[in-house]
Amino acid sequence: MAWWWQTLIGVGVGLLLGWLALVVALLVAKPGTAQIKEALRLLPDVLRLLRRLAADPTLPRGVRVRLGLLLAYLAFPFDLVPDFIPVLGYADDAIIVIVVLRSVVRHAGLAAVREKWPGTEDGFAALIRLTGLTR
Repeated sequence: MAWWWQTLIGVGVGLLLGWLALVVALLVAKPGTAQIKEALRLLPDVLRLLRRLAADPTLPRGVRVRLGLLLAYLAFPFDLVPDFIPVLGYADDAIIVIVVLRSVVRHAGLAAVREKWPGTEDGFAALIRLTGLTR
């Protein structure tokens, strides 16, 4: 077998194993219905926040790259977990957004996120609560 076939098969198996690990992690950390509803209510403000943060030249380049990749993932029509799977189908996007936002706060600070937040104070408090960040 040619080396490139072995490489292609290896990459495919690696992607499949990574996907299965993510699905198992989502099953273990399955968020509650109330959390998903609150996250969906914040979705328009979070999308504007992500765009503003990704366009901010004062943030570290790595943070902006992560945010750009997140926006590309959210715009991509395929999900890691298909949307027809109850709860988990929509939860994977929310979980990925939360993980990236936590990373942004660790590297850029909560003040940068607060400065770019387009919504209300209640919405920002809900974002803090959903992501588990501290003020």
